[in-house]
Amino acid sequence: MTPPAGFAAADMAVEAGVNVAAGRRATGGVAALVADAGQLVRPKIAVMVLATVAAAFWLTAGAPGDLGRFMALLVGTALVAASSSIVNQVLERTTDRLMPRTVRRPVAAGRLGVGAATILAAATLIAGGVVTTLAAGWQPTAAALATWLLYVAAYTPLKRVTPLNTAVGAVAGALPVAIGWLAADGPAKVAAGDASGALAAAALGTVLYLWQFPHFMAIAWLYREQYAAAGLRMLTVVDPSGLRAAGQSLAAALAMVPVSLVLAVPSGSPRLFLVAAIASGAYVAAAVRFAIRRDRPGARILLFTSLGSLLALLVAAVALGAPT
Repeated sequence: MTPPAGFAAADMAVEAGVNVAAGRRATGGVAALVADAGQLVRPKIAVMVLATVAAAFWLTAGAPGDLGRFMALLVGTALVAASSSIVNQVLERTTDRLMPRTVRRPVAAGRLGVGAATILAAATLIAGGVVTTLAAGWQPTAAALATWLLYVAAYTPLKRVTPLNTAVGAVAGALPVAIGWLAADGPAKVAAGDASGALAAAALGTVLYLWQFPHFMAIAWLYREQYAAAGLRMLTVVDPSGLRAAGQSLAAALAMVPVSLVLAVPSGSPRLFLVAAIASGAYVAAAVRFAIRRDRPGARILLFTSLGSLLALLVAAVALGAPT
């Protein structure tokens, strides 16, 4: 029986990936392996997760008393994040083969077998859980595992089913705040009558949740044809006009403005208030432009503004929002 055209193209992509991989191994050696490792664990996402954990810890307790244990917490979290990325690529290998932006990923291209990738994912998950537990206890580990489970077992399969996948994925993206808050003894501080760290962590988590909607809608608009070809139910595929994606982006960006200001309340820093207002205001402006134009330049502006606004908020929160 003749396979569907999309899967035939996927098979051709895998064969091409294997052939190219053989050439890379012959000529690239270590450089090719490093490149594959980068594609597999997606270090940019891991860095964002670690920055979120560190910021939540800092806003709750200030500088860590034991730097070694704090670094071990970050290592453990990074291992769990790497595991989720590997499992995601195992589960999405078929759809990855149908999109030019993902066809070169190691599992999709056949450079790493499904069995080997699964073993690697299990090993990094176990190692990450053990390291996180030894460094900070079972509660941060539970939050890290909940993040892993939500990303792998809910968000990833939902991408083929419903546009609500973005709302679920946004929860997974915000949960690392709980890792940092729990590692900084946030519950004990609340029980002792100090709720400032909890307020700052809650505001940070809400900011991260809302921030993801314009960010991912911009990506979904830029790659909507590829998502459609792969059968992924992104909002820009279900509604090609972009009106619903633009509406979600604008609503989330507007909601992020007051939440960003709340981030500055525990410290009372006027400078943090100012940075929060400017960063969130710029995000709203980019969302408005995208809502009006709904074109590729507007989506790119929204995407880059999302990265800049989040970076500004995290840096300002760490520099100006530490507990007194």
